[in-house]
Amino acid sequence: CRGRALLSRVRGAPRALRGLAAGPEMHFGFQSVTEEERREKIYQVFESVAKKYDVMNDSMTLGIHRVWKDILVHKMNPCPGTLLLDVAGGTGDIAFRFINYVRSVREQQLQRKLKRHQNLSWQEIFENYQEDKCNSLGDSQVVVCDINREMLKVGKQKAQQLGYSEGLSWVLGNAEELPFDDDKFDVYTIAFGIRNVTRIDLALQEAYRVLKPGGRFLCLEFSHVNNPLLSRLYDLYSFQVIPVLGEVIAGDWKSYQYLVESIRQFPPQEELKAMIEDAGFFKVDYENLNFGIVAIHSGFKL
Repeated sequence: CRGRALLSRVRGAPRALRGLAAGPEMHFGFQSVTEEERREKIYQVFESVAKKYDVMNDSMTLGIHRVWKDILVHKMNPCPGTLLLDVAGGTGDIAFRFINYVRSVREQQLQRKLKRHQNLSWQEIFENYQEDKCNSLGDSQVVVCDINREMLKVGKQKAQQLGYSEGLSWVLGNAEELPFDDDKFDVYTIAFGIRNVTRIDLALQEAYRVLKPGGRFLCLEFSHVNNPLLSRLYDLYSFQVIPVLGEVIAGDWKSYQYLVESIRQFPPQEELKAMIEDAGFFKVDYENLNFGIVAIHSGFKL
C-alpha cells in the first residue's frame, strides 16, 4: 500500500533518452561524443549486457562485487521504516540486500521484545510473532529506478525467482531528472552507476532534491587505485582480460571495453567528493575498498 501511494506521486513518465540538449562533447570511454550520443550509446551498452550482467560481474570481480555491496548496505545500516531510492539498480542487487538487512533487524527486534516479556502466554507469543511476521519490513520500502528497460526486466525476473515482492517497486527513470517529488526518501544509493550518467552534476543535484532533510547519499563506484604496482596489474587485467571475458560470456567485446575505459575516465576520489559537496551535501567522506579499486562516498542533506 505504501509502495502504491509513493508511485501515485510520481510525476509522469521519465524523459529518459530525450534528456537534455546535445551540449558540448564529452567522453564515451576513450571516444569524444556529444551528450545526446553518449546517453544513447550507454543505453545501448546496458541493453546489450543486461541478461549477462550478473554473470559478468561475478566473472570480472571474482565475486568480490558481492562483498562490496554488502559493505555498502551495512554502512547504510537501514532501520525498519526506511524509504530507499536505489538509482541505476536495475538488477536489484542493492534492493534485495536492503530487504534482507531490514528483515534481519526486525527479527532481532522481535526476539528482544519477546525476551522482555517472559510472562506472556504461548498464545500471546504466537500472536505477537505472527503480527510482526506479517510486517517483516516495518513499513520499509525500496524503489529501484533505472533508465534501462532491459535492466529493470532482469531485476523483476530475479525478484520473482527469489521471492521478493513486499516493499519493492520498480520505476523507469533518468538519474538526471528523477520522476519523484522533493524530500521523499531517507536514503539514496547508486552502485556502479554514476560513472555511466551523462551529467554527474545533475544526477547529484537530483539526489539532493529527492532526499529528505537528514537523508543520506551513498555511492559505490569503481575508483582510482592508490598503489602504483597494483594499479599497473589492475590496468593489465582490465584491458587484457575483461573485454575477453565479455566476448566469451556475453558475446560483447565492445561493451566491456567501454566499461573498462569508463572507469579510467571517472573522477578520482577527492574530485568526486568535491562534486558531491558542490551539490549541497554535508559531512561528505569516502572509504576506499581494496586499495581504491572501488570507493564508497557518503554525504548528508541537512
